[in-house]
Amino acid sequence: MSNDVRERVLQATYDCVARWGLAKTTLEDAAREAGVSRATVYRYFPGGREELIGAVVSWEFARFFRRLYDEIHQADTLEEVMERGLVFAHNAMREHEVLQRILQTEPEILLPRLTVEANETHKLVAAFLSPYLVRHGMAPGSELDRAADFLARMALSYLGSPGRWDLNDPVQVAHLVRAELLAGIR
Repeated sequence: MSNDVRERVLQATYDCVARWGLAKTTLEDAAREAGVSRATVYRYFPGGREELIGAVVSWEFARFFRRLYDEIHQADTLEEVMERGLVFAHNAMREHEVLQRILQTEPEILLPRLTVEANETHKLVAAFLSPYLVRHGMAPGSELDRAADFLARMALSYLGSPGRWDLNDPVQVAHLVRAELLAGIR
């Protein structure tokens, strides 16, 4: 079985969700959009629609983190990592067609995953931040784990509800990073 076919099915499912929403996207829709049979989709995703949707979410997370890496990997300071990361993530969420579609049409599906059930997302963000913390001066160990945990929780919190901070304004983001995020680990 080809990774190209799997990728095509993931992209087709993503496109269907962007067009019709999560609840209205069927496995048959994804197969038709990908130009494959329903049996082919089941070969790649034997758990059916739930497995397919879960794979699309994982696929999209991987794409997001690759783009985030491209945005911040050459940052010279931890402040710059956090500033670039927050601005990038804020814009990516605002411009993400599927995320925005689901927030508009099916918030009851997405909001629990972004809040109460966000532990997996939080772990991914903390793991992503850890190498940058080491690169910019933190020793590996429990302090590193606590700092990565704190920064992940705070970044996700501000992305979900920025409060008084305008995440479109680089000056405000820089102040947020220095006054609240990094102050919490230093």
